[in-house]
Amino acid sequence: MEALAQDLRAEGIDARGYVADVRDVGSVTHALEQATALQGPIEVLQYSPLPDKSFLRPVLETTPYDARAAVEFSVLGPMGAVHAVLQGMRVIGRGTVLFINGGTAVQAKVGFAGTSIAFAGQSAYAEMIHEALAPDGIHVGQLIIPGSIEEGHPQKDPEVLAETIWTIHSERGELRTFATSMDAED
Repeated sequence: MEALAQDLRAEGIDARGYVADVRDVGSVTHALEQATALQGPIEVLQYSPLPDKSFLRPVLETTPYDARAAVEFSVLGPMGAVHAVLQGMRVIGRGTVLFINGGTAVQAKVGFAGTSIAFAGQSAYAEMIHEALAPDGIHVGQLIIPGSIEEGHPQKDPEVLAETIWTIHSERGELRTFATSMDAED
């Protein structure tokens, strides 16, 4: 994290790294409070940690403990993050909250039980706060990337996705944007 921040500072960008365990709401809150204290209100929150491989088990092999971990990761973590930045966004009268998920956020897969369960919860949360925060000038968006991010892919290349993320933030349109159709997942 610090190496990335140093690279950005070398390019003239004021950057700092803050480490948090997204399964620990207190850790997420603390990191975001530190960032706010040092750099002012957070205007853009992107929640997109890579899910643990244990969340990609078949449904009949997924235990309640596995599901709890996935919910901590994909529902409670983002709720804590949003809660930590929301007051600052309201004070400045603007902001963007962006969730990035795989296709199981909108279409459950029997082989990916953890993300199917937890991403659905995150999607419901995103939908609710999209509606609730719009009057405050705060946009909530969700980018769905079916399958994997693929270098060279016309819609799922990292640079193309970066432009898509920027567009979601700057154009402040609908809640959900799909990188590709759900049929093009495989």
